[in-house]
Amino acid sequence: MAIVEETRPRGADEVASEVRAWLEDNWDPELTLAEWWERLADSGWAVPTWPEEWFGRGLTGDLAAIVSRELREAGAVGPPAGLGLMLAGPTIVAHGSDEQKRRYLRPIVTGQEAWCQLFSEPGAGSDLASLQARAVKDGDEWVVNGQKVWTSGAQVADLGMLLARTDVDVPKHRGITYFAIEMDQPGVDVRPLREMTGRALFNEVFLDDARVHDDDRIGDLGQGWAVANTTLMNERASLGGGGGSSATSLALPGTVAGHLDKRAGDFVAKAARGGGTASILAGRSAKMLQQLVKDLGKTDDPLIRQDLMRLYSMDQISAWGVQRAKAGQASPALPNLAKLMMSQMTRLSRDLGLRIIGPSGTVMGPDTVGGGVVQELALFSPAPSIYGGTDEVQRNIIGERVLGLPKEPGPDKTTPFSELRTN
Repeated sequence: MAIVEETRPRGADEVASEVRAWLEDNWDPELTLAEWWERLADSGWAVPTWPEEWFGRGLTGDLAAIVSRELREAGAVGPPAGLGLMLAGPTIVAHGSDEQKRRYLRPIVTGQEAWCQLFSEPGAGSDLASLQARAVKDGDEWVVNGQKVWTSGAQVADLGMLLARTDVDVPKHRGITYFAIEMDQPGVDVRPLREMTGRALFNEVFLDDARVHDDDRIGDLGQGWAVANTTLMNERASLGGGGGSSATSLALPGTVAGHLDKRAGDFVAKAARGGGTASILAGRSAKMLQQLVKDLGKTDDPLIRQDLMRLYSMDQISAWGVQRAKAGQASPALPNLAKLMMSQMTRLSRDLGLRIIGPSGTVMGPDTVGGGVVQELALFSPAPSIYGGTDEVQRNIIGERVLGLPKEPGPDKTTPFSELRTN
């Protein structure tokens, strides 16, 4: 049997060497976070897959993974976390005008502006194209009224990715327009939603005569659904791959979060400590639960060992899928499959974790077994199968767009939105 040697992408050694040399000359934990992110943005290493003219290096995904590895191994803070770099930036790179790229991309890469995603509504979640928020033209501006919900980070966002209906006399997918809207204005009311974990990661947002300039429309009028699909595919791929940056950084961008003036080196320590639900969903559940099994003396339990191996295998398969996607070798269904895999891993982590800690799973708090992380995960576990598109939506997309299965019959594609029965 032939032995297949591990291959490295062409140019990998050169990229690694260049990043390492740049970090030796530039990484300084005594810089403020804002100063460090400015340096990282100017270097092109913050978003190496973006075009060179827009703060990137034009690298392939597999080479970008090497950049992240070098940042992590050097103990340097990675690029800003949050939805600006994950969703808004790639969408603007793909669909924005040059003027919009000049306006929005640098503040995203330098962490000066934070973004949120104003998509879902109380009556438009899984069926997002049924959204009711309206934008009406008023001179060079649009006046927006409606309600959004499950908006992560709205309380600290400078800008929002807004989907609003601009035409009710065409089928629902064709009357939607995509805007970049200022969050700090009188017509935007953000109200946190408290979860049963005790945290408030999500918000509802009320838009009451909020205004957005027509220059801030991303893509053509009425073509927001196509632009939104770019955002959604990046979201599903990022969530399935663990989300955020693979380099060391837990710092949130934007002026509201209050991190920019703090010492960059402090965020290395915070990232190293990790912990909490976010750490588990970032792909560390297998290692965390393995350590918990050792601490509680349950390493000989065959059922626990079996499920630990199952979780580890799923984690590795997911990571390999992400690597294939970055190398351009993956099925178009991979973002959806990755999102489904994340839901499965979360449920398995919950069930396995509660079995490991036993009766302690009924008590919350940092002074409980495992620091309360498993208990919080158990409460949070329904969320990943809902946000970013439910598991059912992911399966429908795979069936219809990849496998070519027939769509559910209905009038949605041809009937004007104003004539549809909604909610």
